[in-house]
Amino acid sequence: MWSIVSGAMLFSVLTVTPLMTAHTPDDWAWTAPILPLVVDSAVVIVVRLDSVLARLGGRGGPWPVALRWMTGAMTLLLNVGASALVGDLVGVAVHSVAPLLLIVTAEAGLAYRRALAAAVKGLEEREEATRQARETAAEKLEEARLQRVRERREHEAAEAREQREHEARLIREEAERAERVRREEREARERHEREEREAGERREREREQQRLERERAERQAQQQRELEARQQQERERQARADEVERERREREREQQRLERERAELLALGPAAEKLPEPEARTLVKRLHAVGLGIRVAAELTGWSVGWVSGRYQELRTPPAGLEGAAS
Repeated sequence: MWSIVSGAMLFSVLTVTPLMTAHTPDDWAWTAPILPLVVDSAVVIVVRLDSVLARLGGRGGPWPVALRWMTGAMTLLLNVGASALVGDLVGVAVHSVAPLLLIVTAEAGLAYRRALAAAVKGLEEREEATRQARETAAEKLEEARLQRVRERREHEAAEAREQREHEARLIREEAERAERVRREEREARERHEREEREAGERREREREQQRLERERAERQAQQQRELEARQQQERERQARADEVERERREREREQQRLERERAELLALGPAAEKLPEPEARTLVKRLHAVGLGIRVAAELTGWSVGWVSGRYQELRTPPAGLEGAAS
C-alpha cells in the first residue's frame, strides 16, 4: 500500500507541477510543487492515521472519511486538469489512473486493517480460552490426586483401627475363656473333694500344674504380641523414613531440573530484537518458573522491564477459580 501511495505521490507531483507553473506568476513559479506536495501529504496523514486506528480497533467518525475522499478528489482533479483544459480525453483517462488507484487503495487498506485486527483479536481470545481450559484441567487433576491421597490415608487408618479392635476382642475372649475354665475347675474340685480326698489332692496338683502351664503360655502369647507390636512399629518407622528419603530425592531431582533449564535459558543470550509477544510470553513464563529475575527476562526477550514485570505479576497472581477453591 505504501508503494502505491509513494508512486501516486511522485506521479502527482510530476503531473501537477507543470499545471501549477502555467497558472502561477513567473516570479513565483518556484512554488508550483508546493500544492501537490500539500495534497499528497494529506493523503499520507489519512492513510497513516487509518492504520493506527485500525490496529487499535477504533473509528475516527465522519471527518476522516471526508478528508480521505476530499484529498482523493483533489488529487484526481489536479492530475487530470492539464489534459481536461486542452480537451485531451486520453490524457484525462491516463492521468486519472493513479488518483483512482490511490483512492480505492486507501479504502481497501482500511478494510484490510480492520479485518486483520479483528482476526488477530479473535486468535488471541482463542489462545486465552485454550490456556484457561488447560489450567482448569490441571487443577481438576490435582484435586483428584489429593482426594485419592486422603482416601488412601483414611483407609489405612480404618484398617489400623479395626486391627486394634480385633486384637482387643481376642484378649477379652481369651480372658473370659480362662475365667470360665477356672470357675468350672473350682466347682469340679469342690464336688470331688468330698468323695476322694486323696484323689482330690492329686487332681489339685495336676490342676496347679496346668495353671502354671497356662500362665506360661499366656506370658509367651503376651510376649509374642508385644514382639509383633514392636515389629509393626519398626515397619511403620521404616516406611516413614523411606517416604522422607523419597521426597528428598524428588526435591533434588526437581532442583537439578530447574538448574538445567535455567542454564539452557541463560544460554540463549540477550535477544537481538524484541521477540513477538506470544513467544515472549512463553519465554517469560519459563523464566519465571525457574526463578530468573525480571531484568534477565527483559534481556532475553528484548521487551522492557516494565512489560516483563507485569507478566511476572500475572504469573504470581493465582487465578480466581484457584483462590475460591483454596478458601
